[in-house]
Amino acid sequence: MPRPLRVAIVGSGPAGIYAADALLKSEVAAEPGVSIDIFERMPAPFGLIRYGVAPDHPRIKGIITALHQVLDKPQIRLFGNVDYPTDISLDDLRAFYDGVIFATGAMADRALPIPGIDLEGSYGAADFVSWYDGHPDVPRTWPLEAEKVAVLGVGNVALDIARILAKTADELLPTEIPANVYEGLKANRAKEIHVFGRRGPAQAKFSPMELRELDHSPTIEVVVDPEDIDYDDGSIATRRGNKQADMVAKTLENWAIRDVGDRPHKLFLHFFESPVEVLGEDGRVVGLRTERTELDGTGNVRGTGTFKDWDVSAVYRAVGYLSDQLPKLPWDLETGTVPDEGGRVIGETGEHVQSTYVTGWIRRGPVGLIGHTKGDANETVANLLDDFANGRLHTPASPAPEAVDAFLAERNVRFTTWEGWYRLDAAEKALGEPQGRERVKIVEREDMLRESGA
Repeated sequence: MPRPLRVAIVGSGPAGIYAADALLKSEVAAEPGVSIDIFERMPAPFGLIRYGVAPDHPRIKGIITALHQVLDKPQIRLFGNVDYPTDISLDDLRAFYDGVIFATGAMADRALPIPGIDLEGSYGAADFVSWYDGHPDVPRTWPLEAEKVAVLGVGNVALDIARILAKTADELLPTEIPANVYEGLKANRAKEIHVFGRRGPAQAKFSPMELRELDHSPTIEVVVDPEDIDYDDGSIATRRGNKQADMVAKTLENWAIRDVGDRPHKLFLHFFESPVEVLGEDGRVVGLRTERTELDGTGNVRGTGTFKDWDVSAVYRAVGYLSDQLPKLPWDLETGTVPDEGGRVIGETGEHVQSTYVTGWIRRGPVGLIGHTKGDANETVANLLDDFANGRLHTPASPAPEAVDAFLAERNVRFTTWEGWYRLDAAEKALGEPQGRERVKIVEREDMLRESGA
């Protein structure tokens, strides 16, 4: 009797779980069957949903419910706290599986090469997000002494950072934020948050709902300068062809024409201001210099030669995430992705690297919303199954599932399981119950491992 198709997925965020779901829904799942092992370097699953989404976004975290249903399937095993390539290498994976799918996402900050960006008080978005989301591998404290703060970028991550900085700690207490984050935010002195975009309202990458949520806080006054509401032919074409861009522009227009209210924290959304230098004294941030830009007719902008210095003492750059390079795989330094065709990894000479695939942000870069990774996963899995049907996959030396357990035991790797996640989940919910909160996130890796029974 033929054995099931054995597939390893590296990464347990939405991209990896969507790939597992596509495999389970395929005809191959019925005959000869599929057997999927998901490897995750964190002790808990869900990737960016757990460690990249702001805690006051329970709607997005609801995606976990759908991901849960996939991981509950008996054909899937989770190996948490297993790092690629430290604990298990590509050669190791090839010994156990017919195919390997990398779905490792992006957690580092893209660089912004302007003078002063490395001053004390200048931060990357990814590091701050990891802190407030309770990532075990970052410091437990965060310096929040600045009363005036700049956020560079006009995407949803920039909005998240601006909103977390502008809200009070007590507003965020009903969420799952850990105790150290709550204590840190209680000491936050920020009163003015300035968000800067190089282009205009029609080019902002905000989601309409995320943008509108800024105005729902009783402590945040959102301010837009009427002079920043400007469109050229390219911008008008963008609004006509993109419903989301049009909704964002309309929201910004409405805020620009209203009177400024008296909520205690001011959140300014600036457009046509291109950051050119972070200003410093004695090695610390004391300001931001921007160049005023103008539309050129196509929706792009050019500099006007007019500069302005802004009085801020902290700068957060939210100009995009970058994936970590994966050892033993080809790499495109410019895009920070693994070269591929339809999810098949492509080597330096243009050939498909046998039995090796990518999906999600490691494949196409950190763009799009969480749901967009589903189409990626479907395409990647379809090509893996095509290779399987046509005999193009290699044959692993040790395809039995228990061979993986034996290998990790021999290496003394403490790994968590899906059953262990249920135990950790229950422990976090128990922490929240006395305070009437859904959960309180456990931060320390050792505590996570212990609660998971590893």
